[in-house]
Amino acid sequence: MYYIGIDLGGTNIAAGITDEKGRIIRKDSIPTRKEREYPEVIKDMAAIALKVAQDAGVPLSQVKSIGIGAPGTPDTKNGRIIYANNLKFRNAPVRDEMHKYTDLPIYIDNDANCAALAESVAGAAKGAANSITITLGTGLGGGIVINRRIYSGFNDAGGELGHMVIVVDGVQCTCGRKGCWEAYASATGLIAMAVKAMKENPDSLMNDLTGGGNPDKMDAKIPFDAARQGDATGVRVVGEYIKYLGEGLINIINIFQPDVLVIGGGICKEGEFLLKPLKERIASGVYSRPEVSQTAIRTAEMGNDAGIIGAAMLGLQEA
Repeated sequence: MYYIGIDLGGTNIAAGITDEKGRIIRKDSIPTRKEREYPEVIKDMAAIALKVAQDAGVPLSQVKSIGIGAPGTPDTKNGRIIYANNLKFRNAPVRDEMHKYTDLPIYIDNDANCAALAESVAGAAKGAANSITITLGTGLGGGIVINRRIYSGFNDAGGELGHMVIVVDGVQCTCGRKGCWEAYASATGLIAMAVKAMKENPDSLMNDLTGGGNPDKMDAKIPFDAARQGDATGVRVVGEYIKYLGEGLINIINIFQPDVLVIGGGICKEGEFLLKPLKERIASGVYSRPEVSQTAIRTAEMGNDAGIIGAAMLGLQEA
């Protein structure tokens, strides 16, 4: 059997058809045009889902289900999206709308949860019963998989790992609280730290790398580039970032003790320059003793296809 996955984003709607192992057979994408009302967006979601099956030469009789990964808070039981930031989805009856165009079973979940499921089924946590995936981007997304199933609490709103507070009364977070892990460990948090340090240290190499200290040209790669070249301010910023990222990961491991903890996002392209000190910090802080099995720390493997694969695998999870 085959499974269709839809990754609903604010910019694009991506869809793909996979086999039971999460291997993509065919995929495609179209602009979301997020200014539209949800029935119009859902119509396009259905159309591209059916198109990838047709383009792959797979009859719908061989498709088990369609899964949808979306930002925000889903109602997985009733097939609704309660709220999606940057989209006009408010208590949107997605399953009912999709059934206007297809009678295939429809499953819905949060996009970060879908990414975690993708890594569990086909990626860095393949074969592990329990895993957690953290995505470091503009925000900090998290997904929890327990006994090979997504865990998100009784109301589908759990797994917001980026919004645990690691610094009481700390940096303002977009969620309204202060000191959230996301405000420190996301790419946005790293950029904010780097801009502040650059302004305070005009002799830092980061000023040159941003075209004369232009904060608009700062990205998450520049402090690592500066640190690699021995720039003291870059070294300090990277060290601070790893400290905050590591503390959050230690908390997660101490609470869940997953078989595998997967880290994804562009920052992971820094490779061992990031991972070696990060793993050392985690090893020094986890509660479990060295004599027992330890959580494996791995980088994500699914990349931009994680949303499609994880959404497709929602149907396999429900089988």
